[in-house]
Amino acid sequence: MKPHYLTPLFSPRNVAVIGASDTPGSLGQAVFANLLAGNFQGKLFPVNLNRRMVGGKMAFSSVRLIAEPIDLAVVVTALRTLPAVMRDCGKKGVKAVLLGKDFSDSDELERDILTEAMAIARYHGIRVLGPNVLGLMRPVAGFNASNYTGTVRPGNLALVSQSSALCAAMLDWADTKAIGFSSVVSVGEALDVDFGEILDFLVADRSTQGILLHIHHIHNARRFMSALRAAARSKPVVVIKSGRFEDHVTGLTHTSSLVESGDVFDTALARAGVLRVATIAQLFTAVKVLAANYRVIGKRLAIVTNGIGPGVLAADSAYANGVELATLSDETMALLNDSLPRNWSHGNPVDIIGDASPMRFRTAAKVCLDDPGVDGVLVIFTPQAGTDHLTTAQLMVGLQRETGKPLLLSWLGDAKVSSSRELFTKAKCVHFRAPEYGIEVFRNLASYHHNQQLLLQTPGPLEGMRAEPNVARARAVIAEALASGRTILPEYASKAVLAAFNVPVNPTELATDADQAVQLAERFGYPVVLKVDSPDIIYKSDVGGVELNISNENTLRQAFAAILQRAREKRPLARLNGVTVQPMQKRRTAREVMVGVAQDAIFGPVITFGTGGIAVEVIDDLTISLPPLNDYLVESMIGKTRVGQTLGAFKNLPPIKREALKDVLLRVSEMVCELPEIRELDINPLMVDEEGVLALDARMIVGEVRGSSRRRYSHMAIMPYPMHMLHCATLKDGTRVTIRPVRPEDAEMQQDFVRNLSEESRYNRYMSSIKQLSQSVLVRFTQLDYDREMALAMTRTNDDGAEEMLAVARFMTDPDFEACEFALEVADRWQGKGIGPVLMEALFQAAREQGLSTMRGEVLAANKGMLKLMHRLGFKVEPHPEDRSLTLVSKALQPGAESVVTAG
Repeated sequence: MKPHYLTPLFSPRNVAVIGASDTPGSLGQAVFANLLAGNFQGKLFPVNLNRRMVGGKMAFSSVRLIAEPIDLAVVVTALRTLPAVMRDCGKKGVKAVLLGKDFSDSDELERDILTEAMAIARYHGIRVLGPNVLGLMRPVAGFNASNYTGTVRPGNLALVSQSSALCAAMLDWADTKAIGFSSVVSVGEALDVDFGEILDFLVADRSTQGILLHIHHIHNARRFMSALRAAARSKPVVVIKSGRFEDHVTGLTHTSSLVESGDVFDTALARAGVLRVATIAQLFTAVKVLAANYRVIGKRLAIVTNGIGPGVLAADSAYANGVELATLSDETMALLNDSLPRNWSHGNPVDIIGDASPMRFRTAAKVCLDDPGVDGVLVIFTPQAGTDHLTTAQLMVGLQRETGKPLLLSWLGDAKVSSSRELFTKAKCVHFRAPEYGIEVFRNLASYHHNQQLLLQTPGPLEGMRAEPNVARARAVIAEALASGRTILPEYASKAVLAAFNVPVNPTELATDADQAVQLAERFGYPVVLKVDSPDIIYKSDVGGVELNISNENTLRQAFAAILQRAREKRPLARLNGVTVQPMQKRRTAREVMVGVAQDAIFGPVITFGTGGIAVEVIDDLTISLPPLNDYLVESMIGKTRVGQTLGAFKNLPPIKREALKDVLLRVSEMVCELPEIRELDINPLMVDEEGVLALDARMIVGEVRGSSRRRYSHMAIMPYPMHMLHCATLKDGTRVTIRPVRPEDAEMQQDFVRNLSEESRYNRYMSSIKQLSQSVLVRFTQLDYDREMALAMTRTNDDGAEEMLAVARFMTDPDFEACEFALEVADRWQGKGIGPVLMEALFQAAREQGLSTMRGEVLAANKGMLKLMHRLGFKVEPHPEDRSLTLVSKALQPGAESVVTAG
């Protein structure tokens, strides 16, 4: 891969400071002094109109007068100069500009100047960071292009913050805790370079082992989520968010009124596999713990203490934090009974009595750690008569090395236990002055594990095991409404869309007069339900527009007239189309739930599930998820709600048909993926019982799809698994094969495929003598972000009925999203059967769908078979300019080009 396009920003060789100054207290002096003092190994060039020398270095009146090429220009001049400065940078060929001043409070005229400067930068291909106050630091490289006056230590954490003030506070806090950084980036307004691009760089940065983010708002949700998910697959990412109460979810339905943007953001972060925390202290503690490879698989905690008071307080804190106190197994209880005094607590917290010896602490902690029902242990030491804090601490340090579970340590007190705390620090054991901090960390570890599981989920837009929806029919219903100027679909039209996606609905038809309503009731069979139909009335019960359990014609005629009269009285300006008729559904054991869709201005469509009925806003029992969904995500949604606890056998009620409910949520996910016109949806109530599900009422808000949203799935923050790329083919020997994108579940099959390659094939592919893929590479090869990369596997069903991988072709896009680098590997015994051309043509089409213009790769010069294939596929083949053992191949991807190579 070629160097990241932000390399001139993060790792410049030559830097010009435009506005560098000797004036005390000026921004130009602060930034230039930091660069001089930082031991930067590149060359610095001050630019100042009025000085011949700044900081002992020859100054230039313009960046254009500097003889050497400039990678980065740090601009600290007044706003009015920016257009001219940017023109000079463009003519000089400067690759990146850091705007070191804050223009966030500029008036309209000044904003116009800034807009002009940014337009000039785009014209010349200059990438711009900022505007911001603090700047950019690379402590590991001695590079400090900021006005920060404190100490920033080198380390392996990257800090990216949208707020300069908060960034400075974080740096000051980190210095007192001896925490160091690989990079510190103040994003500011992010008018050009944004979070997504910075994360892309940090993922590939070997100096960065963990990433800390402060976020206030983002501009491009898809790019942000794509980069965040890529980062979280290889490095722990911890986020602190400000502006939680800013609401980007607005709409007409109950669903929209119940969903908050802060909850949507939390959900997005969880799906990205990262951890959100609430405070600066939690931010640094969490990333230190995660970077130290502490991992949990659940939230069941055991507490070991020699003081029942602190133990109970810790248990209370666990309850408040949603941490489950582990139930100790019978075997664990027996071992503790044999090892502890008779008056120990006989439960969790495990109180081992005040005079506990170091060995008693070790035994109790070890027994709890060995319990399969325990995910972590918190040890609380209180200094009492007869105790030995330092020896106990030494035993805990040793025990931590023996277990893969978190062992969290809290030595209460101050001076008496200071030497133990020093020991923990030197041994890099996680320890806390107060137990509640340890419990917070354990909760965060459990959340992180859960989020990493969410990251693995790669649902498709249409679940292949279910009946195909009639997408065309649903689109026709929506198109008809939009063509007539309607955005609020009536109930019968909303149900028609649901029915097209195989969601069971209570049949509903419109009657414009009482006679027509009687005919419909006789066709459906009494009893029936009547509801007012109006594009201006969203919730019919608010105007008395619903009549239930109508059992005969006379009652129906009276109800029909009464509904229209009440609607006219309550909403005299509302347009009344008539009254809908539907069968009255009575199911004694049914529960009412609600499934919905809301639109977040940043992250797009959001799917909701919770308690249904007319009091949904009062009950406020709702969980949300970003589409696309699969079984795992749906189960997670149901399990988070209070109503979800009533769906099994509950009191005198039998369990509902759970698969039917899950199917509705998956169907709604399909709708959201395939119908970007859907803005809002309420299915409320959705009746669920042991027989199945039935949508009793539904309302849908739709809108036109414009601009870039017309690209498939571009309306969603997470790219679905590209099911449309799955297809079957026949090799020239008659073998039936499937070509499909790789999924995380393919990890074991991918590893077996590599192990079974010959040494020659492995060397041709990986240019090394590896025997198998490392865990990190295996993750990267199977946990894909289909918006920026693709791996297509060709598989067949072998004689044992198992899926066998025959070949894999993949590409990774360049950071500029214009070209990609490909790789192809075919199992030895399947070579020569026409697999290469078929798989590569499928890869070409996938790259074209992503808008890529060029595919290129490196092939060993000795790999004659691959080079022959490259010629056949129309690649340009030329020697590598720096390495004669390699050959460079490249191919222009013509949009819409059709495959001309077949397996035969």
